Amino acid sequence: MSGQRNLKADRIRLLLVDDEEGYVNILANRLSRRGMDVQKALSGAQALQRIRNQIFDVVVLDLKMEGMNGLEVLRIFKQMDEKMEVIMLTGHGSQDTARDGLAMGAFDYLTKPCELDELLEKIREAYAHKKQLR
Repeated sequence: MSGQRNLKADRIRLLLVDDEEGYVNILANRLSRRGMDVQKALSGAQALQRIRNQIFDVVVLDLKMEGMNGLEVLRIFKQMDEKMEVIMLTGHGSQDTARDGLAMGAFDYLTKPCELDELLEKIREAYAHKKQLR
């Protein structure tokens, strides 16, 4: 039993934030199969609610969402926990916005759609960075 608990403790706790439900579901499924503990949020408001109730190691945040956009969500995340590692997902042509996010403290950004291996690598880098900060 304790072996299972330790295995769970070693898993990266990831929050996926994107208003494209189909995309989030597929991505969450693929990342879960690779050993991550994945939670989903389909809006900025839902993401903030999840962050208040749970601890995450890394957040993957879409910049372009209805209602509250990714930069607004990032700003609030960083006020809540300045060490939170956030990887932004941006569409083509939105690299300027992504650079604004980096200036606000995001770990990095990837252009959507991105390769799963590339996203996994970024998530692991962000997680390693967070562990170094502790």
